Amino acid sequence: MRPVTGSLPSSKRKRFTPKKREQLRGSPSQRTRRSGPSERRPAARRKRRFRPGTRALMEIRKYQKSTDLLLRKAPFSRLVREVCMQITKREYLRWQAHAVLALQEVRILFSLCV
Repeated sequence: MRPVTGSLPSSKRKRFTPKKREQLRGSPSQRTRRSGPSERRPAARRKRRFRPGTRALMEIRKYQKSTDLLLRKAPFSRLVREVCMQITKREYLRWQAHAVLALQEVRILFSLCV
């Protein structure tokens, strides 16, 4: 019986052969670039991937800088009037356009800051 050793005999070892570089074909004068249209298609650019949460922070900064309204005026006005009618037990109250606009701006600022 053979004694047990830590290494395998040379016949049992895996042989590692390094991969050879692809050899360039032709002489250096033949490898020079020819003028004319490229034969290769341009590589497609990959869409940039942001880390989680980065895109949300960018959107928050964008909307905090802008002054345009995020919600349309008419749907928001209808919502305000509906809530007002529910609170006042079906009495119709009239709203000034500036008052509804002020409510809308406050609502948007509140949603962006929270």
